Amino acid sequence: MADKPIRADKATAVAELTESFRNAGATVLTEYRGLTVSQLTQLRRSLGKETSYTVAKNTLAKRAAADAGISGLDELFTGPTALTFVSGDVVEAAKGLRDFAKANPKLVIKGGVFEGKAISAAEVTKLADLESREVLLAKLAGAMKGNLSKAAALFQAPLAKTARLAAALQDKREKEGAEAA
Repeated sequence: MADKPIRADKATAVAELTESFRNAGATVLTEYRGLTVSQLTQLRRSLGKETSYTVAKNTLAKRAAADAGISGLDELFTGPTALTFVSGDVVEAAKGLRDFAKANPKLVIKGGVFEGKAISAAEVTKLADLESREVLLAKLAGAMKGNLSKAAALFQAPLAKTARLAAALQDKREKEGAEAA
């Protein structure tokens, strides 16, 4: 298939798709059969600015994926296929697709590509179940802050013990001096 020559107008479409495959952090393939234009517009809006939802011919998308060095997607290019190219947060895009598919069962998530490897529809759902990047970073920062607070308390403990010991010795000497006088 990759050896067959293609027309110039299709070559530009393949080049654009290839560039999208290369620039995207992840790509999710969906089947959109039965969705209206207004529903697809709503889906595009819900995915955000860093994610593009493109309907493409399967033969051109297969060729673009091969040109981008992506393998393992050939069996997913059946029926009407739309490509979701994610440049931003992959988890947020996967959540958007999952939520839209729940509200509109005609949208079927077929699978995709994440970090250069083909993933199944179940793995896309697992990505959607993750917490957002900001939440994970906040949890990591909280864990690091807790450990740093423990370390600071541990380093201060000998100093505090020494200060309490010196105060107790001074009190004891004052008591002994008062009793002697």
